[in-house]
Amino acid sequence: MRRCLSKLTPRQMGFTTSNSFLVESRTITSTTSDRSLSSNAAQVDQTKHNPLSDMLVDSFGRFHTYLRISLTERCNLRCQYCMPSEGVELTPTPQLLSQSEIVRLAGLFVSSGVNKIRLTGGEPTVRKDIEEICMQLSSLKGLKNLAITTNGITLARKLPKLKECGLDSINISLDTLVPAKFEFLTRRKGHERVMQSIDSAIALGYNPVKVNCVVMRGLNDDEVCDFVELTRDKPINVRFIEFMPFDGNVWNVKKLVSYAEMMDKVVKRFPSIKRVQDHPTETAKNFTIDGHCGSVSFITSMTEHFCSGCNRLRLLADGNFKVCLFGPSEVSLRDPIRSGADDETLREIIGAAVKRKKAAHAGMLDIAKTANRPMIHIGG
Repeated sequence: MRRCLSKLTPRQMGFTTSNSFLVESRTITSTTSDRSLSSNAAQVDQTKHNPLSDMLVDSFGRFHTYLRISLTERCNLRCQYCMPSEGVELTPTPQLLSQSEIVRLAGLFVSSGVNKIRLTGGEPTVRKDIEEICMQLSSLKGLKNLAITTNGITLARKLPKLKECGLDSINISLDTLVPAKFEFLTRRKGHERVMQSIDSAIALGYNPVKVNCVVMRGLNDDEVCDFVELTRDKPINVRFIEFMPFDGNVWNVKKLVSYAEMMDKVVKRFPSIKRVQDHPTETAKNFTIDGHCGSVSFITSMTEHFCSGCNRLRLLADGNFKVCLFGPSEVSLRDPIRSGADDETLREIIGAAVKRKKAAHAGMLDIAKTANRPMIHIGG
């Protein structure tokens, strides 16, 4: 079958055993600092052409061009790694950002150098005005990519309109290919609808359709290679994500399936797997497999962090601004807006928060002990 993804310049990693993978992994890690230095130099040089963009440069020279906006804390699933079993207290609707507030803040970020926005939640498609939000955001001058992360439950029927409104790319969360296990993991039915959404996205021309899979020991780690099979005949990029600790998700290091362990499983069944040259700000380690239409990626937040090239910022549904997913620090942008702050004041608040961003997040065991909000509040 003709390949659906454009060819990149992959290099053969030479995987034959688990030990050979570990040697290659160390080689990759040793070059990270060199890549990040050249990336930071390029990013800072970019700011010379935009007098506003210093707002997005932190004290380590990282230029933040990617903004994740949570549209809502509400969700139509109850995934175990995202929400505590007893549920969470949601922010009252009047305290969430309005459509006009979202667009205003997004405009400030884009005019300062942000070129990619991802809509998250909760579940972003449950927000009734999502089409209007997409339309307004996609019209912002300078924005190159408008993306969404969704659980796919209602996506199939909403996607044609969302595409018309400027939605460029899609990540669909799916942690199991077994319907009964899906119901256990999400505490809801809906596996078939998620699969339909993946097929609908492909039919509408999204390429690749990214599928996010959080891998947890004893729950879905036996399905890693089955997920890889999804990429054989369809333009799907499966993204395996290491299980991360957040308040209420009962994280335990014993549940963590590391990148090295996942890769060992994949290499044994798909020995032709090849590493792709990643962009310095890429969070994922990306791979192709001979004869596969799609691709495979690994997000290694716990065992091999990618903080040195981080270019991401987060705007939460309640208007709080967060510069690191794992950092507890937040600053409200909603309150200054509703107190009448002008754009320059907002830029000063944003810039000060960005400058306080740390070089790297803590280790996974320290993260597990640090107070942070549930993922449903932060945004996926």
